[in-house]
Amino acid sequence: MRPSDFFPFLRWLPSTTYRGLGRDALVGLTGAILALPQSIAYALIAGMPAEYGLYAAVVPVIVACLWGSSRHLIGGPTAAISVVLFTSVSPLALPGSGDYIGLVLLLTFLAGAFQWLLGALRFGSLANFVSQSVVLGFTLGAALVIALGQVPNLLGLANLEGRATALQSTQQLAGHLGEMHWPSLLVAAVTLAVAVLVRSLWPRLPALLIAIAGASLLVVLLPGTFGRVALVPPFIGSLPPLANLQLDFEDLLRLLPSAVACGLLGLVTSLSIARALARQSGQALDANLETRSQGLSNLVGAWFSGYLSAGSFTRSALNLQTGATSPLAGVFSAIWVALFALLGAHLIAHIPLPAMAASILLICWGLVDIRGIRQLWRVSRSEFMVMTLTCTATLLLELQTAIYAGVLASLFFYLKRTSQPRVMQAREGEEEVLRIEGSIFFGACPHLQRLIQRSQAARLVLDAHHVNFIDYAGVSLLHDEARRLGGEGRSLVLRRARPQVERELRKLDDSRSGLVIEE
Repeated sequence: MRPSDFFPFLRWLPSTTYRGLGRDALVGLTGAILALPQSIAYALIAGMPAEYGLYAAVVPVIVACLWGSSRHLIGGPTAAISVVLFTSVSPLALPGSGDYIGLVLLLTFLAGAFQWLLGALRFGSLANFVSQSVVLGFTLGAALVIALGQVPNLLGLANLEGRATALQSTQQLAGHLGEMHWPSLLVAAVTLAVAVLVRSLWPRLPALLIAIAGASLLVVLLPGTFGRVALVPPFIGSLPPLANLQLDFEDLLRLLPSAVACGLLGLVTSLSIARALARQSGQALDANLETRSQGLSNLVGAWFSGYLSAGSFTRSALNLQTGATSPLAGVFSAIWVALFALLGAHLIAHIPLPAMAASILLICWGLVDIRGIRQLWRVSRSEFMVMTLTCTATLLLELQTAIYAGVLASLFFYLKRTSQPRVMQAREGEEEVLRIEGSIFFGACPHLQRLIQRSQAARLVLDAHHVNFIDYAGVSLLHDEARRLGGEGRSLVLRRARPQVERELRKLDDSRSGLVIEE
């Protein structure tokens, strides 16, 4: 084993130049400015104190960048994972409490172990089984759930407890609308207006950061009007503290299903972003190495108070577009965030919660991929149904259950398609020819058997030129049908079978079946 197998950063670190180092430091600063308001907002979505969003953007990011495969992927807390964490853990403990924080960090550790194990067993490609339609549906539903979860902060009803599903949250919110705090709503409206204006006129500026700063200034300058507006809870500035994870067996069992769902969602997100960036940059991506690095980042990050992280498309695209030369850009970004957490904590305590809620609403709007949904409708109605089912499940069920429902729906439609391979029927003299375009496996055997038994030809030919795979059920089916046709004075012929298919058929040496194999 080479040292670079254990320390992948040794493959690219020696080629780093001083000029590239300076460039990466500048790109990292830009990424940190973008990460600051997002990380704080995501922590609040997850029901965590604000500082934990910053902690999640430090150690996990450094580990993922140094041990990963992608040169541009950068992670941290994300909206979708934050809302899954909230809905998974909030029924077990009060959000923001010590018990709640401990359970979230324990869930992070479990999800990281699951991710690392997938990578170690070279199962990184399993994340590909969560289809794009499931991701679209889940993201749309999660955006609605996130937005709904921020309505209490938006309306000055910050004391409402979280609920496991969007339906329960809506019912709870409907009973408290009469308690709305109008100054809080005004602060949120100002934040939205400033952010939208800055994005429209100066798209290169950090719109969320400017909007939050403007709303904070408004509250400070007009205490008579906005003095009762809730602020982000203050915290003592520090580097990410060591966490004492309590590996309680009962808690492990309760959190395991959610940990698997969160880990899978994080992998799907990260690998999808990494593949998209690799296509643009021309880089070769090692999916298993990237899977291990994501797992390692959460395994290590949990001990440094970093809750579950995954790839961020916004920050990763920024890395690529601003010319990051190596993963050190992500490392520098984490260092800048750590410095802010250490030295700028007192500034965060002046941020109004309604301003953060308004910023989260904008982030939610950015999560909705309207173009992707329209394309899915045009390309595949069955996959659009999967997306709709996943979105509906996200709104009605707990989010980890919705992910499983979407995956099962995708597999159902996939198996339905493959279980009915396309078969072209033709007559060639005395022969009837069935040209099979698909695999002959256990799921497709009933369909193929019906077609064979429907034929009345004396000589039935199966053209297997486009058959790439046949399993034991398929082999048994062909020999059984050949034997049946032989008893009726007819014959079954397999023509133009590929070598691997022919080998499987000959493994079941049944000369009595009368199956004829032709070139």
